[in-house]
Amino acid sequence: MSSKGIRSVRGFSDVLPEETPIWQWVEGTIRQVLEAYGYREIRLPVLERTELFRRSIGEVTDIVEKEMYTFEDRNGDSLTLRPEGTAGCVRAGIESGLLHNAEPRLWYSGPMFRHERPQKGRLRQFHQVGAEVFGVNAPELDAEMIVMTARMLRDLGLEDVRLQINSLGTPESRAAHREKLVEYLHKHYERLDEDSRRRLETNPLRIFDSKDPHVQSVMADAPRLLDHLDAESAAHFETVRNLLDEAGVEYEVNPALVRGLDYYTRTVFEWVTDRLGAQGTVCAGGRFDALVEQLGGRPTPAIGFALGLERLVALLAERGHGGRAGAPHAYLVVATEAAPALRLAESLREAVPGLRLQMNAGAGGFKGQLKRADRSGAGVALILGAEEQAAGEVTVKDLRGEGGQQQLPFAETVAYLREVVGA
Repeated sequence: MSSKGIRSVRGFSDVLPEETPIWQWVEGTIRQVLEAYGYREIRLPVLERTELFRRSIGEVTDIVEKEMYTFEDRNGDSLTLRPEGTAGCVRAGIESGLLHNAEPRLWYSGPMFRHERPQKGRLRQFHQVGAEVFGVNAPELDAEMIVMTARMLRDLGLEDVRLQINSLGTPESRAAHREKLVEYLHKHYERLDEDSRRRLETNPLRIFDSKDPHVQSVMADAPRLLDHLDAESAAHFETVRNLLDEAGVEYEVNPALVRGLDYYTRTVFEWVTDRLGAQGTVCAGGRFDALVEQLGGRPTPAIGFALGLERLVALLAERGHGGRAGAPHAYLVVATEAAPALRLAESLREAVPGLRLQMNAGAGGFKGQLKRADRSGAGVALILGAEEQAAGEVTVKDLRGEGGQQQLPFAETVAYLREVVGA
């Protein structure tokens, strides 16, 4: 152990008590929207067989090649900490029979793991809320899901995010496009970086993801997949666009949007911002109509998305969201024996639903306890001394506003605190 003690692993961060209220609010807001659209929660393990991600995400993706936390257990089985949630959700749906003759709407949340270079908005352990719908191939569902994510972001107060959409068509239309793309890229081979040259032979569509400015200039004139969609995919995408127009959801068609996972088909979308540097995507998803069959299930259309909680919290923190959220509503200063103070605290918690009341514990003079009350973030100090106890009253002191100090009977104290909690 170093002189500084054991420190957290790089890229694995604590969420401290003063930070958790904003996390809880974000998670609660998202959950309410999901439930309003008929989604039910599923809880998935963080550890899966490595083969699940190799077969779903794709062997030649950065995630599988470079970023997964993979190890052999004592039985020699290759296991991986989940780098994303969709594959596990599909596996659970197949294994449990949830997808058989049904159209489940599922959501999940929790940590994901990728061995990337830590930076703002990107950690090695990061948290997502994801949602998937199975068994429906209608463009109306694509549009509804995008509209739902728009509502989530609006309810979170994030209005300076932009929607980008694209269609990746079917595997067959991508194969036709691939031939023209490879032919074009071979003509510009010398301008490609090493990573793009490698992908040219394995997964050329992913070269659209390159951050290299020279490669980006090459890809600006590359054949567009949108121009090679099959008729059904083109009609599907046009319907999605028309429905978004009708719903008043603004968007930009981005032909270079291909997403980082191989299982996507047809509609893909991202909500992006310029306020997080390179990590500008806060919500992303799309269709994965072949994945269920690819992982051993019956042919089942599907669509889903995930939101990055760290990025949402970072955006909200920039706006000053949080403050004293989650702090106690009231702090009980004990200037008498502990037993009557404990009874009072329990009576108030029972009488005022949702009240966050912290009672002073341990020694401490009157002034010292008031300092503790202020440091706790509470808006109100409740004082119970011998005088108050004899009169059956409580002294209420406003710590944040100009309400001053007043001595109130129990019933009036309850009414006062109900206003505080409801404010």
